[in-house]
Amino acid sequence: MIASNSIHRLTTIAACCLALGTHAADDDLLGRDTLFGDDLPKASSTRDNGPGIKGFVQFEAARTTADPEHWSKLRTRAELWSSGKLSDSLKWKLGARIDYDFVYGINDRYPADVERNQRHNIELRENYLDYSTGNWDLRLGKQHVVWGEMVGLFFADVVSARDLREFILPEFDQMRITQWAARAEYFRDDFHAELLWIPVASYDKIGKPGAEFYPYQPTFGFANVIYRGEKRPDRDADNMNYGLRLSTLKNGWDISGFYYRSTDISPTFYRTVVDPTPITGTIEYQARHDRIHQYGATVSKDFGDIVFKAEGVYTRGRSFTTLDPADPDGLVRQNTVDWAAGLDFTFPAETRFNVQFFQRYFANHDSNLIPAKHENGYSLLLNNKFFHNWEAQALLISSLNRSDWLFRPRLSWNFQRNWRWVVGADVFHGPQSGLFGRYDAMDRAYSEVRYTF
Repeated sequence: MIASNSIHRLTTIAACCLALGTHAADDDLLGRDTLFGDDLPKASSTRDNGPGIKGFVQFEAARTTADPEHWSKLRTRAELWSSGKLSDSLKWKLGARIDYDFVYGINDRYPADVERNQRHNIELRENYLDYSTGNWDLRLGKQHVVWGEMVGLFFADVVSARDLREFILPEFDQMRITQWAARAEYFRDDFHAELLWIPVASYDKIGKPGAEFYPYQPTFGFANVIYRGEKRPDRDADNMNYGLRLSTLKNGWDISGFYYRSTDISPTFYRTVVDPTPITGTIEYQARHDRIHQYGATVSKDFGDIVFKAEGVYTRGRSFTTLDPADPDGLVRQNTVDWAAGLDFTFPAETRFNVQFFQRYFANHDSNLIPAKHENGYSLLLNNKFFHNWEAQALLISSLNRSDWLFRPRLSWNFQRNWRWVVGADVFHGPQSGLFGRYDAMDRAYSEVRYTF
């Protein structure tokens, strides 16, 4: 049951949503195509073929409802791409993105490092050459590699780095960071093999201390906590990534398995006790990246109006924060299994319902870890299209171990051709040590508009 303080926050957020939505409608604004990642089709997916420059321009506004309320995002984003072919067997794609967030010009609540990190951004998106011959396809360049797609959270999607400066709130295709890679694919009948080599890897963007969604670590009662700059791996042969993925389609079952050797895209926070003096002491954290092995599998099956999908990944070599204050680096190495299984139901009146169960299992669980040996959770997604150009959707992701959840309602309106407006909210609840509870003060209402061309 939602606690009374959460109900109050929901009421506040609803009022903000109405205010944001009224402004968006008055200004003929547009929202994004999907809120929760790859669970819905992208408008851009139908515009990748053919000559010319394509893309979108999007404005995003978010207001955090914590006390004091404040604007936390006023960002304009433009993403452009073009594709073509040099011959029947050689094709190309070029793409780039430009961001500017005006919120850092209207308030002074963020540290200078955060402003520099999130005020503006220019980055290459997919930029590659495709070569085809016989049963082989080869892609060279900066590209997305998607090996898994579940609703709301990442499981088997282990290759692409992610922009986590807004946690997992943006749509997944906007969060993913392209990798410089060479990918060879072999197709024969119902069999597909994929070889991947990443000589220079990209890593998750976590932002800077003081940002809305920076992944702060336990303080252990120390008065002073220092965060040193993230240590990225050297660009050498020791930190190259490579993988193999095999898949087949048998009797309607789409099954795949993969092995991926990499320097972890997700950072691990190493801890040092600088001054052990009780109460007034100092600890220091630095984000680094471990070298890991990952073995995974995905399976899906269409049963008409019901689609089953499941993913699982065994990870060896990743370290986790320990609550043992005497541990020299604050970490213990753990082998984990992350898996999720879900059912997607299609009902009359263009209604869709998705339910998922997920778990992280620690094979060699240390008693000083924050998570339990079995961390269980579930998600519920309800989507309905009505009046031809309106769409309502709500997503709940929750832990089963504790009261720790994220609730995401939204409403979108495709009010003109190529235009869409979205208004919604992101509501967090839980303990400070929870996946969602750590952002309990970051509830926000938002509005977005997008023009796609």
